[in-house]
Amino acid sequence: MNSSADRSSQLPASHLLLALGIVAVWGTNFVVIKNCLSAFPPFYFAALRYFFALLPLVFFVPRPKVSWGNLCIYGLATGVGQFGVMYYAINSQISPGLASLVIQTQVFFTIGFAMFFAKEGLKRYQAVAVAVAMTGLGIIALHTDSTTTFLGLALVVFSGLSWGIANTVSRQAGSINMLSYVVWASAFSIPPLVLIALVFEGGVTNLWDVSLAAPMGAWVGVLWQSWGNTLFGYAAWGWLLSKHPAAVVAPAPLLVPIFGMGASAFFLDESLPSWKIMAAGLVIAGLVVNLFWPTLREQIRKFF
Repeated sequence: MNSSADRSSQLPASHLLLALGIVAVWGTNFVVIKNCLSAFPPFYFAALRYFFALLPLVFFVPRPKVSWGNLCIYGLATGVGQFGVMYYAINSQISPGLASLVIQTQVFFTIGFAMFFAKEGLKRYQAVAVAVAMTGLGIIALHTDSTTTFLGLALVVFSGLSWGIANTVSRQAGSINMLSYVVWASAFSIPPLVLIALVFEGGVTNLWDVSLAAPMGAWVGVLWQSWGNTLFGYAAWGWLLSKHPAAVVAPAPLLVPIFGMGASAFFLDESLPSWKIMAAGLVIAGLVVNLFWPTLREQIRKFF
C-alpha cells in the first residue's frame, strides 16, 4: 500500500482510462438492468446478482477483518435497499436514464450521515448544493408520466439513501480489501432478496420456470451485474482510491448520469426533452458545488 505522500495527485493516462471505464460500466449498466428485467422479476434478479457475486469467489478471498454486523448492514443496504428497490422502480416506475441521475442523491445522504455521526454543522455551500439538486428533483417530480411516476422517483431516492448507509458503514470498516468486503457482504444480501422474491414474485415453481425460460442474453446480463458492475467496478475503484487522493478520483462518478442517460437514449430510445436535461444539469451542478466548492473558492481567491 502506498503512503499518502507517495500517492499521485494527477491521474496518468492509463488510470484515467480505467476510471472512465468504471464510470462507463456503472452508467450503461442501467440499460442492462432494464433489459434483464424483461426476463427476471426485480428482487429475484437482485438475488441472482449477489449469488454470483458471492460464488465462487467466497472460497478464494479471505473474510475482511470487520465485524459480521458491519458486513450484514452493508449487504442489506446495498442488496435490498439500493439494488432490490431500484430494480423494482426501473421495472415499471421510472426510466433507466432518470434512475441513473436520481441515484446520485447518495452523495448528499452520505455527507448527511457523516455530519450526523461527526456532529458537524451544515455549511452554507452545502445547503446551496442541496437546494440546487432538490430543484432538479422537483422538476422531475413535476413531469411524472407513465414512464416515470412519483413513486418511482421516491423509490430511487430511497435507493440513494440506502447507498449512503452502505457508504457510511464501509467507511467505518476502515482500510480493507474492497473486493473481499463486497464478496462476503453479498452473503447477507441473498436471503432477504430470495425471501421477498418467493413471497411476492411467484414462489419456487414460478421462479424456477422463469430461470429455465430466461434467454442466454439475460443470464449474461446477470453475470455482468455480478462480475462487471459489482466485482470489477468496486475493486477497480478501490484500487484507484488507494493510488490517488480521493479529490483526484472523486469527479469521475459525476459522469455516471451522462453515460446512463446517453445509453438509455441510444439503446432504449428514451427521450431527452429540455426539462430532463435541465433537471440533470441542476442535480449535477448541486453535486459539483457540494464536492468541490472549497477548492474552487480557493482557486478564485488566488486568481483575483
